[in-house]
Parts: sequence; C-alpha cells; structure tokens
Amino acid sequence: MTRLMLGRTLERICKGVLLLCLLHFLIMMILYFDVYSQRFDLFSRFNNGRNGSRNNVSGAGGGHHYYYYNLSRPNTTLASYLATGEQLAPTMQPESNQTPSPKPLPPCPENPPGLVGRLLIEFSSQMTMERVQKENPNVTEGGRYSPPDCRPRWKVAIIIPFRHRENHLKYWLHYLHPILRRQKIDYGIYIINQLGEDTFNRAKLLNIGYMEAQKDGEYDCFIFSDVDLIPMDDRNLYHCYDQPRHFAIAMDKFGFRLPYAGYFGGVSGLSKKQFLKINGFPNEYWGWGGEDDDIYNRITLNGMKVSRPDVRIGRYRMIKHERDKHNEPNPQRDGEKGSPILQ
Repeated sequence: MTRLMLGRTLERICKGVLLLCLLHFLIMMILYFDVYSQRFDLFSRFNNGRNGSRNNVSGAGGGHHYYYYNLSRPNTTLASYLATGEQLAPTMQPESNQTPSPKPLPPCPENPPGLVGRLLIEFSSQMTMERVQKENPNVTEGGRYSPPDCRPRWKVAIIIPFRHRENHLKYWLHYLHPILRRQKIDYGIYIINQLGEDTFNRAKLLNIGYMEAQKDGEYDCFIFSDVDLIPMDDRNLYHCYDQPRHFAIAMDKFGFRLPYAGYFGGVSGLSKKQFLKINGFPNEYWGWGGEDDDIYNRITLNGMKVSRPDVRIGRYRMIKHERDKHNEPNPQRDGEKGSPILQ
C-alpha cells in the first residue's frame, strides 16, 4: 500500500515539472515573437519614413519632414546617421551639435570674502623677480590680471613713477599682486621710468602714466603709488570712490599719523572723470615735494573733497632708503599751479 502511494506521488511530481516546462516554453515563444514584431515594425517605420521624406521633397505641397534611423543594424554608429540626416536636410541640424553659450559671470562682491585684514610686512628676506613670477602665475605680461570667477566692478590702472628702485619694485610686486587679486579688481601696472640723471619730476611721470594707460584700455580708475610704500591691510581697497581717494594716510615714517590735513602724497586714486576735472597733475614741480599739495588744492578748488580710509586700515610701511640724487627738496614748493597735462 505504501509503495502504491509513493508511486502516485512521484507521478504527480513528474506531471507538475512537465507542466512547468511547457509553461516556460510558451512564455519564451511569446517574448520572442513580440521582440521580432517590434523589430519588424522598426524596419517598416524606417523605410516608410525615408519614402515619405522623398515624396515630401519632390512634392509641390511641402510639409513636415520626419527621419527614422535604424540603430539596430550592426557596425553602424549614430554619427553615420547624423551625416545622412545632414545630407537629406541641411537646415535641420541636431541640437547636440550647437555649442552652449557661456554662462555670464556674476558681479564681484563689494567686500571680497577672501580678504585677510592686517598683514605682516617685512623687507629682510631677499626678493627676486623669479620668485615674484612663480608666486603669481595668473598675472599676465604687463602686470595684468582680471578675476576669473566674477565680473570686476572696477578696471584699475596702477601708475608708479620710477627711477633706480629695482629692489623696491620687487618687494612692491611681491606684496601687491596677492593683495590686488584678493580684492577682485581688473588691474594693470604701469612703471613710468625717468631716464637719465636729471632732476626727478614725479607729477609729470604720473601724467605720462595716465596717457599711456589710456592707450591700452578703457580704465575707469587710476591709482598713483610710490614704489616704496606697501599697504599693511588688504581691506584698504584699491579702487576709486565718489570723491578723490587718499590711501596712504598713516605711514610708519610719520608715526602712523596724517602729517597735516592737506596731505595727499604717497598713494592716491582718482576716477577718470575726477582726473580730467582737475586737469591732471602739475608739471612744474622738479625735485622732491610740492606736487601733492598742489593736487590737493586742485581737488578742493573744483568742489570735491578728499576721502580717506579708517586710520587703522590706511597704514603703510615705507622701504627705508637714502634720498635719490637729483631729487632734492623743491625750493619753490608753492610755484606755478594749473599747467595742462598735455604740455
């Protein structure tokens, strides 16, 4: 009796396995025919599309053009079909071939977030131009730089009157390039050198610098700086303001105090409009001193006021040096004022 029941159980199991195999076979056949029918439909759509396009091109009524590409053919790439599409309809280029327009840069912030504040300025280590170039790889030839991540608010020409101060210039570039980059301004540096050994004329060199900078671009701000003055705080922003700007208001030479109310020497800045309003700088001051007081008077006589940073931010260190030969104090510091800048 037990053997009989065991045999019937095995028979039922075998029938069940057979039914499962048949069901699996039927499912595979259905899937196969379904895929085959889809591929057959794709071939027919491709052929009908091409025939329809030919009819549309040759017909007089015009109409829309539709292109179907069979991507199931072996050894065929999308590029070959795109080439075919270009031959059939040159005006219907795929959008993927269009170069996306660059996204416009946002304006640079008024208060750049990368500023560090008070700086340690020292002149004891040896400085070389090779070191300056290595430290500032993004500065291009001519001392030009523009921030790559934002649209600068100011285009600034920095003009330095110069003669026999190569060592000072290396320190100036070493400290000022990083400061100016952190301030997010578009700037160019102009070293205006006076050849020969005649008496030095600082203001005339500044006028020349203004004219030379005008040849290179539409600068809207001009900063005039002595080569031996280094700012001690990068929050002293080197751009122009609503009023002429005096930056170097607290030099270590004067005990970090303004020497007198009308002082406008060292480092100053004027917009193009302000510079033209005062008719530039006086050309008559040969030797040291006098021209900065004249500039201050030109500003006040033209209805403007000098603006200055906070005394804690406007600090400067001066590179110690002996006064240059042929740059003795000007004996006529109150001489002729008001000569045109183009004379």
